[in-house]
Amino acid sequence: MSAEYRVGIGYDLHRLTEGRDLIIGGVMIPYAKGLMGHSDADVLIHAIIDALLGAASLPDIGTLFPDTDKKYKGADSTVLLKNVCEMVEKKGYKIGNIDSNIIAQEPKMMPYIPQMKKRLAEVMNISEEDISVKAKTNEYMDAVGEKLAISANAVVMLTK
Repeated sequence: MSAEYRVGIGYDLHRLTEGRDLIIGGVMIPYAKGLMGHSDADVLIHAIIDALLGAASLPDIGTLFPDTDKKYKGADSTVLLKNVCEMVEKKGYKIGNIDSNIIAQEPKMMPYIPQMKKRLAEVMNISEEDISVKAKTNEYMDAVGEKLAISANAVVMLTK
């Protein structure tokens, strides 16, 4: 028997590199570097996707959208997220809420959070009130703190 409520957790981290756009939460952020990855490397959406997949007991993002498959080269993560939301719905669940963190020393994320929430709500067809996006730094420690990478984590609750 499947539970009425299900919780999933997701995490992602990508290295910063020159010559790429910085896209987080489906929003283009002006910055000298972007995130390295096979797709658009949107760490926030990737963390949300894995949290949704985990809560629905579906395979992880790397299994469903492998970096060895050329059709995902440069993929728009909002399209992948929309596909995952459809998979979750087919299993009989809907999104209750999402809580997430973006961890970046630079650039500052706070000015872009309202746009991210709006874009995520549109893609997932849920209310902005059901999405929390917070910005954190790593206080100049580790790869994120040294401005070499950006990471994100997310927790989602699904309901029947």
